[in-house]
Amino acid sequence: MIPDQVLPDDTDRARLVGRVWDVETGGPRVVALRGGGVFDLTALAGTVSELLESPTVVADVDAALETPRWHIADLVDASLSQDPTRPRLLAPVDLQVVKACGVTFVESMIERVIEERAAGNPDRAAEVRALIGQAIGGSIAELRPGSAEAAATKRILIAEGLWSQYLEVGIGPDPEVFTKAPVLSSVGWGAQIGIPAFSSWNNPEPELVLIVNSTGSVVGATLGNDVNLRDVEGRSALLLGKAKDNNASSALGPFVRLFDEHFTLDTVREEEIRLRVDGVDGFTMAGTNNLARISRPFEELVSATMGDHHQYPDGIALYTGTLFAPTVDRDHPGQGFTHKPGDVVTIRSKHLGALVNEVGATETLPAWSFGIRQLFDYLHTHTVPPLPVTTGVGGGQLESQV
Repeated sequence: MIPDQVLPDDTDRARLVGRVWDVETGGPRVVALRGGGVFDLTALAGTVSELLESPTVVADVDAALETPRWHIADLVDASLSQDPTRPRLLAPVDLQVVKACGVTFVESMIERVIEERAAGNPDRAAEVRALIGQAIGGSIAELRPGSAEAAATKRILIAEGLWSQYLEVGIGPDPEVFTKAPVLSSVGWGAQIGIPAFSSWNNPEPELVLIVNSTGSVVGATLGNDVNLRDVEGRSALLLGKAKDNNASSALGPFVRLFDEHFTLDTVREEEIRLRVDGVDGFTMAGTNNLARISRPFEELVSATMGDHHQYPDGIALYTGTLFAPTVDRDHPGQGFTHKPGDVVTIRSKHLGALVNEVGATETLPAWSFGIRQLFDYLHTHTVPPLPVTTGVGGGQLESQV
């Protein structure tokens, strides 16, 4: 892949920040991209979380772009091959908690109901899809979640024996929000994503991921793949953790695009996120996640996640859900889509670039070994010490380290 295929269409005016694994120091560096150059910002902030706490982050980043340390073409090449001897791209967040919203589109809500009714059995999916479609498919597409009309529809569905916990979060007053992945466990551009051996019905979920700092301000966005095990969650919603949180089940990247005068929250309200899966068996699948069709405003999803009821001092990365739920049959009629090892998943949008990952067996992927303790040890050893601060003391001056 060439960098033009990875970066936003308007890269020349995009402010992009992220992380690079630096083989020289053996740890992650905070970076920004301009032109083809990738700049080390670790002297400015040791973590992306810290960088995004600044109310002047855009100006801070602009001022720090002096001499590039890497070239994006080299990082893309090394990341695609996952060469451990060369610098490569990492997920562009670090200390942020990775949260996710589910059932934020009517189409995906219906698919969750199908999983539940089929009890995780793909052989029953087509039959249940037809039943659910006849009963509710066209009747709730325009409902505003939490509205009086949604409440009336809920009463009708209960009376007909069709109510579901997924309909509750899809059209009820409260969205579904869950913790998708532990801090520092997400993989980045070019890395493999994992499907566990215990799953036989699964799919990618192309999503917009909002980047929110500790004050609740949405400061940027990136792309994400919320890898999903349909058979596991279909058996019971209480297995959500097992369905959503496995090694390499959260992919983010390629960079966080900061909000500025060219790119705002309103920009991504209309963003179209495209998905393509290319299998080694010759199978291809394409889909679209049109964010204009999301059922809840982004602000509502953020406020449901953090606020007076829950604080996140290091910020969050918030998956916002997907319109896309694959129903195309891959192997056998009526069984729909499921991943196979070697599938290449490409998630792309105009303003955020492309996130590319290959599917592998979770149990054979590199173990997640660089956690919070390792990050703190690295930062203690490899970050630039604070600059001296001059304070006036009794007519003289004193230099102190703070």
